[in-house]
Amino acid sequence: MRFDILTLFPEMFTEVFAASIIGRACQRGQAEIVLHNIRDYAEGKHHVTDDTPYGGGGGMIMKPDPIFNAVEAILGVTIPFEGYATLLPQGYPPIIMLTPQGRLFKQAIARELLPHDRMILLCGRYEGFDERVRQFLVTDELSIGDYVLSGGELAAMVVVDALIRLIPGVLGDEAATDKDSHSDGLLEYPHYTRPFDFRGHVVPDILLSGHHANLEIWRRQQSLIRTQARRPDMFAQVELSRADQKFLAQFDSAES
Repeated sequence: MRFDILTLFPEMFTEVFAASIIGRACQRGQAEIVLHNIRDYAEGKHHVTDDTPYGGGGGMIMKPDPIFNAVEAILGVTIPFEGYATLLPQGYPPIIMLTPQGRLFKQAIARELLPHDRMILLCGRYEGFDERVRQFLVTDELSIGDYVLSGGELAAMVVVDALIRLIPGVLGDEAATDKDSHSDGLLEYPHYTRPFDFRGHVVPDILLSGHHANLEIWRRQQSLIRTQARRPDMFAQVELSRADQKFLAQFDSAES
């Protein structure tokens, strides 16, 4: 999978993408990350990428021409008047804007994007982009939360990390991502490791029983408890089996 990232600050990504799972995936050829400085595609001696907004108001707006120029140079294509979306049926990659106005990025969206072998991530700054970038270039908009950052770079890092770890072969355990929080609509169950007794706090006996069927039941129950307590919004969407319902009724009764 290849990620082309358009940003005013490519240096922000260097250390992050060189480390850990992302760095190893790139070294093994499982992922490719190419950084593009938007200023390189701005016209004029000073390579200006922003300007004051029409109609007044505070802040600066990122100009559309450097962004369009960058995409056309990277993909070797001329964007038609009707917009970039008309090129998607020809196999061109999606262009994703990282913005607080986008749809909330979740594990399900990461899996939705996984089949793409290439994508362009667009990182904004200042007060955002000229609206024509959104109308005639961008094919998707993602937000990593209901808050505002200084730019889209950190959000792009989050999206890249979430996607790369889903690429088959990147993680040692092929089934590891199936157990992650959010993969099945629940938060992940608790984990323990040595020592067995830490300052009087001991590991639950079930984890030492060797009874795998009971262990899976316990893990499911712990995920239910944790999700109900911490993310009731998620829990409301979970399809509960009869066994789940019976356990939760017993648990709620014991807690009351």
